[in-house]
Amino acid sequence: MPTTAATDRPSLAVLGRVECEVLAAVGCGLRDDEVAAALAIPESAVAEHLARILVRLGLRDRAAAIVHAFDCGLTVPGRGPRTRSASPVVEISVLGPLRAWRDGRPLGLGHLRQQAVLAALALCAGRPLSRRELLDDVWGMEPPATNVVPVYVYRLRKALRTEDADRAVIEHSRHGYRLVSGAVDVDLTRMELLVSEIRAAARAGEPAEAVRLCAQALALFRGEPLAGLPGPLAELERLRLTERRIALVRQKVEWQLRLGQEAEAIAELFALSAAHPLHEPLAVTLMRALCIDGRQADALTVFDRARRRLADDLGVPPSRMLRRARQMILRGDGAGLGR
Repeated sequence: MPTTAATDRPSLAVLGRVECEVLAAVGCGLRDDEVAAALAIPESAVAEHLARILVRLGLRDRAAAIVHAFDCGLTVPGRGPRTRSASPVVEISVLGPLRAWRDGRPLGLGHLRQQAVLAALALCAGRPLSRRELLDDVWGMEPPATNVVPVYVYRLRKALRTEDADRAVIEHSRHGYRLVSGAVDVDLTRMELLVSEIRAAARAGEPAEAVRLCAQALALFRGEPLAGLPGPLAELERLRLTERRIALVRQKVEWQLRLGQEAEAIAELFALSAAHPLHEPLAVTLMRALCIDGRQADALTVFDRARRRLADDLGVPPSRMLRRARQMILRGDGAGLGR
């Protein structure tokens, strides 16, 4: 008797993208640690994904999941994991210093302006960028004396070239240059997908799942986004993505506090506050977490430290939001901060 029958099971549509990848890898007989290494996710997350896969597909155990992966065509004998779309061969990371890999090997991307051109293409999620847009994004008010954009694109094509010479990574049309969809995997795109899953978990009232997904999204950050890259676009995106990271941490902390995970929340907030001492909403979130943990004196110390840094670095007093947070703590209502 077969372990599972594909016709009697829900379709793969009930699974998320990462869950399909986990099921494909499990179908190839990989252990949890091997799946984690192949998909660049924590090993604990593999077990959590597999548990959800079993529930959503109505499967009994791991063996049933392996059979189902073959039954539905997600895994093919002798060919390893197969997802429903071709696997990207070039990985690009913008959530840190710009990096690119092909088959796990780092690629040389040339000098900083050339890297900034690649970053602009990666940030636009497949939308074509004209030569004028690239000049504005990378050089701003000081354009180069010569038409260097096609030269940089040519060099980047050579650097990113796949073993399949017919498969382009950067294409050009009358609308401009863009990264070919399906030929590259940009970490920013993966983060945006996780943010959508976080929102879905929040709407479903699943704080533990939201915390787990936030942790996955935050793990994609490898330092300051686009660190060191020149140009107006890189400067703006550094600020935007840094704020995005802080917002993710604050979301994660709110759910951790609901789950009674004050220690974990406070440790992460202290680390982030040290890196961003002038970020007042972050200071308020830390003060609230400390108050929930019964540490009102420490919360007031956070206020005093923020007040001194604002005065020393910017010459300004604390904002109304930060002053109000202090007043609420003094009134004994610190746990209500940020509500």
